[in-house]
Amino acid sequence: MSDSQKTRITIQAGQTDTRYWKDLWLYRELFYFLSWRDLVVRYKQTAIGIAWAILRPLLTMIVFTIVFSKFAKLPSDGIPYPILVLAALLPWQFFSNAFTEASNSLVNDSQIISKVYFPRLIIPASSIVVSFVDFTISFLLLVAMMIWYQVIPDWRIVFLPLFILLTCFISLGAGLWVAALNVKYRDFRYVVPFIVQIGLYISPVGYSSSVVPDKLRVIFSLNPMTGIIDGFRWSLSGGKIYYHTHSIVFSVIAAILLCVLGFYYFRKSENTFADII
Repeated sequence: MSDSQKTRITIQAGQTDTRYWKDLWLYRELFYFLSWRDLVVRYKQTAIGIAWAILRPLLTMIVFTIVFSKFAKLPSDGIPYPILVLAALLPWQFFSNAFTEASNSLVNDSQIISKVYFPRLIIPASSIVVSFVDFTISFLLLVAMMIWYQVIPDWRIVFLPLFILLTCFISLGAGLWVAALNVKYRDFRYVVPFIVQIGLYISPVGYSSSVVPDKLRVIFSLNPMTGIIDGFRWSLSGGKIYYHTHSIVFSVIAAILLCVLGFYYFRKSENTFADII
């Protein structure tokens, strides 16, 4: 066969966003596989397996309840303090786990990235799924606690999926951004745990937002997890907790900005991942 008859085949990432979304659908089985693999690996060779998804929030709830309720004597806004803490702890752990896993996902799967083409967005997105499974299992603990303390939600519970969805978007948007940065600058593997640790204290997880002075309310609400955590409590408390409207506004804006900017930067950097990693 002469050189003129030879055909050159080039495998490359989609050049347009339309083709890229089509590629995501074509590679959906890889997304399922990576999600299942990460879920199995997380609990492989553990003594109690998936029960850690319940023990972790349970033990943290006990510690926070003792420290903030018994010692600090902070108010619980009319609901049992364990419910106040657990209703905030679940969305926070969902975010922190998803954000951390997504941030490190590209580096952890570097061997796959350097060998074959597929939409790299699949890797951090699969990490969100694994964290969501943990959240779902932990939510059963919250349901049991609410039954024990006889806390009955009202019509506001219909808004709970909204706050779960916002947590997914914020986790994915922030995770995409940091995952792309982590490929170029490995220092971010040290920055992410610091961000998560600081975020735990500036978010109303162990305490109610009602203890924050009114003059600091707007600044406090700039944290996107504030609106989500308060929303979880509001939708599950049967109307006993007041919800500040501007908190959810900030959370929605933050979710949109993080997703749009995170996806833009991720796509802009995606073609260089295989070379750098």
